This record gives sequence, structure tokens and C-alpha cells, in this order.
Amino acid sequence: MPTPGSPDCPLEVAIVGSGPSGFYAAEALLRSDKSVRVCMLERLPVPYGLVRSGVAPDHPKLKSSALVYDRIARSENFRFFGNVCVGRDIRVSDLREAHHAVIFAYGASRDRRLGIPGEELSGVHSATQFVGWYNGHPDFRDIRFDLSGESAAIIGQGNVALDVARILTKSVDDLRHTDISAHALDALSESRVREVHIFGRRGPVQAKFTSQELAEFGKIDGLGTIVDPDDLALRPACRIEIEDQTNRNYAKNISLLHQFSQARTGDHRRRLYFHFFRNPASLHGKTRLETVRFNKTRLSGEPFHQVTEDIGETLEFPCQILFRSVGYRGAPLEDLPFDRRSATLAHVDGRLCGAGNHPEYGLYATGWIKRGPSGVIGTNRADSVASVETLLSDLDKLPQHVKPGAEALEAKLKAQRKTAVSFKRWDRIDLAERARGQSAGKPREKFTSIEDMLDACGLSDQAAGA
Repeated sequence: MPTPGSPDCPLEVAIVGSGPSGFYAAEALLRSDKSVRVCMLERLPVPYGLVRSGVAPDHPKLKSSALVYDRIARSENFRFFGNVCVGRDIRVSDLREAHHAVIFAYGASRDRRLGIPGEELSGVHSATQFVGWYNGHPDFRDIRFDLSGESAAIIGQGNVALDVARILTKSVDDLRHTDISAHALDALSESRVREVHIFGRRGPVQAKFTSQELAEFGKIDGLGTIVDPDDLALRPACRIEIEDQTNRNYAKNISLLHQFSQARTGDHRRRLYFHFFRNPASLHGKTRLETVRFNKTRLSGEPFHQVTEDIGETLEFPCQILFRSVGYRGAPLEDLPFDRRSATLAHVDGRLCGAGNHPEYGLYATGWIKRGPSGVIGTNRADSVASVETLLSDLDKLPQHVKPGAEALEAKLKAQRKTAVSFKRWDRIDLAERARGQSAGKPREKFTSIEDMLDACGLSDQAAGA
């Protein structure tokens, strides 16, 4: 009987999602000592996930990981199926029938809500929408952000909140030669936002900013960056936290925030304010956002276990547009075991598990849909390697016969009169985007509609099925 992973029975693995975790899983499989063939499926016609649509346009170095993914994709044992939606075009049961194993790496696409009154008001947006909009993601290209007011608020204490603030406070000239989408550049050129306020319910020590990103605000021309010195008066428990050797990033953050607190407002084109110990309680306005009500908070408890508590004081903050940046949530897929509390696929060591932790051999998870939205791009490599190790340890529990893999997927799609975007066709899209960008002095001008992507790669007749 042939064993999966042997020369006469290649291990057929489908990977759902083409972001960093999916590509690192493919890399780990193809580098193993087994005979492996990988099929990667992506809902959009274009690969790379958040590297393409999540990394800020003024951070091009963070996009360089796509060069690694490109090399992985050119392996003779790798196939890319773009513009194929699992759950619509292909079912999970189809993938299981055609492959020995399936790895789910489709990330966490839903944003967390604040859960407070007034969140439905016009002018209240998620950072997910804004980031997707300025990066040209097809799902968000048609959203309109009213930037006619002078004040914008951002709720959150992570790097995505900093990305939103940086795009709002940088001059258009600083962004003009990045790969920011043309529609976003046009809208930002008309922006009247002069003050951006970042709010967090906890203190500066608990903020998740990386010091490298925080330091950038001190280098933006025409920007005054301001912090209330009182917010930087640390209680003893916070001092113990930043003295811990594993928290060097937080110590650097405190140093930077102290520098900002000593700055004078001056005659700046725009200003960025950091506010701590502010918990959003409600949003107000007749039809659109006008004010945000905050409860003031303080920290209590032992080091590394501190919690926030309201102190019984409120404040009103006038603002015309607000972005919530308080995290992401994964979404369930068909009948896969899903942990609604953590909004991740239910698993043990990357192997999906049903009721009673019953192992679902042949089904695996990696990336944000496995561990939740944490870490940076590189964090996904170790995570994906671990999931692949679990998969390879299960070889004797997987179907012990040859599987058709890509051939079965092609036949299934052909029956639906749908042609997937191959990696060679993605090359056409890539070249077309680069050519469009060159004429504008940009590294690329992205296509922002699925129809235009398909047209660029010669599959315009597939637009209706997109």
C-alpha cells in the first residue's frame, strides 16, 4: 500500500489562503524530505494577502517578503488557484476528496467592534476598511471617507492604529511615489484633517506599538506630536514591567513618548495627540458622528497582571471621523470546528479538533486563523512550520492511496466553466501594475477591481463569476 509522501504516492496538500502563513506552510512542506505537491487557493486573483493589502504603502521594505513567496510559488510542485473562493467555488469536502490534507491559512478578516452605543453612526469606520481602501483592496475600494472635518480619532494602541495615523498626517507629497492607490491619494489631497488623536484605555506601558514605528512620527515634516506628561507618570507596577528584559520595546516607547511630551505645539501643519487611560463609552451625533464620550481609567493590580478600571469621570471629545483599531476576528468556514470565543479554528497543535477535542486528521490551521491576530509577518514562519510538523506526524493516519490534487480541482472548476488565475497569469497582472505605476513615478498602480485584474491576465470572461 502506497504511503503519502513517498515517490509513488506524493503527499497532496491544499492550502487555503495565500498570505504569509500560507506561503510559509508551502515552503515547509516543499523543503521536507517527503514527496509533496501543493495547491494554494486564494479568493482574489492576486496573491500575498496582507503583504499586498495590509502593509502600509510607505513601508516598502515590509513588502520584500513577497520575493520569498515568489520563489516558493515557482516550485514545480506548487500550483496557484487564484480567484477561487473556498465555500463557494470549491467546498471543503472537494478539497478533502482531492488531497491527503488541507491547511487553512485564511487569516482573520473581520474587525472587532467597540460594542458601544452609536457605533452605527456615519463617520465611524474600522481601521480594516481604511487600510484596505488606501491599499486598493477590491472589497474596500468604493468606501467613502469624509475627511472634511478637522479632527479624527483612532481607538487602539497597536501598529495598525499608527499606520492609520501616519497616512492621515503625512503630506500627499510623501505618499505620491509609494504604491498607495490613486483613489486614496486623490481623497487625501483634499483632506482637511489637521488633528489626529489616538486613544487607549490602558497606559503607555501596555501599548502595543513597536518603537520603530512610533519613532517615525518624530521625523514627519510639519507634524507636532503631543503627549500629556501626566499620562506618563508610571505607577510602581508599570516600572517593574518596563524594567523586565523581555519588554525592551516598551522602555523605548516610554522614552519616545517622553520626548513627544516635551515638545511644543508650535506652528505645525498637523498635530498628533496620544491619549492614554481613556475608555470609549458612547458615540454621539444626530445622523453622523459629532462627539465621543470617554470614561477615564486607571490601572490596578500586580505587574504583568494589571487591569483597567473606570474612575467615575467622563469627558466629551468632538470629532468628525473615527477609526476603531482594536483587533481582528477570524470567520468560520463551512462545517469546520470553530472557537467563537477566540474567533479561531478549534485546534490542538495546528490539527483541527471537533467536539471533545476529537482530532480531525487531515485538517490543519496556521496563521491568524490558528492563533489569533498577533505577531508580525515573520512570526508566521515558525507557526506554519509547527503546523506542518503536526501534519507530517499524521502521515500514517491520512488516506493511504494516491490523490488527484490539482487535476481534480481543475476538473471541478471546469465543470463550473470557471478558470482559476494561475501564477503565470498573476505575473501578467504584476507586470501590468508595474507598468501603470512607472508612468506615475510609483512602484506599481494596483488594479482595485477583480474585473480589471482578470482583464489584465486575459480572463476577462471570468469577471461575472468572480
